[in-house]
Amino acid sequence: MKACCALLLALTVCSLLTSHVRAQTVADSAPAARFERKLQRVQSNGVQARPDPSPTELTEQEINAYFASGKVQLPTGVRSVVFQEQPGIVIGTSQVDFDQLKAGKNSYNPLLSVFSGVHEVVVTTHAYGARREGLVHVDSVSLDGVEVPRFVLEMFVEKYLKPKYPNIGIDSRFALPARVDAATVGLHKVTVTQK
Repeated sequence: MKACCALLLALTVCSLLTSHVRAQTVADSAPAARFERKLQRVQSNGVQARPDPSPTELTEQEINAYFASGKVQLPTGVRSVVFQEQPGIVIGTSQVDFDQLKAGKNSYNPLLSVFSGVHEVVVTTHAYGARREGLVHVDSVSLDGVEVPRFVLEMFVEKYLKPKYPNIGIDSRFALPARVDAATVGLHKVTVTQK
């Protein structure tokens, strides 16, 4: 289950939302429970000698209910995550307390001073999986409706994200877990196939 959740996170928002699954059951939300069953199916299918190639569809409603359920432990300072899927594109919206996120890093750079306090962050990415590899490209990031200049975003990623998450960046490539061969982002859904 942990590997499948990591797949979903990488496909949906890339950098800020790398997470770990807590050991608890999701009982309060039917969409969250459906999502959890689908993740379990993907995980158990992935250990089969010949996985069932039937696609598994994860809906936007299920994804958002699962994240809202408290099942996913987000990095310190990241909260209230909501995803929107469009063909090939994932938009993640979250409240981020940058002071908590940057805790322990003590250097002042006036260009990075925008990354302090609590802000609504919207990350727009192109994301897909093919040939057992996931690819995510961050198109844009905005704070409180203002787009962050690309070079400032790159500095933030290098200074604050890369030390904690070395495989995460503006462009990220990663092995897909559970023998997932492809992941396609569609309108309000992500479809995964295994083989």
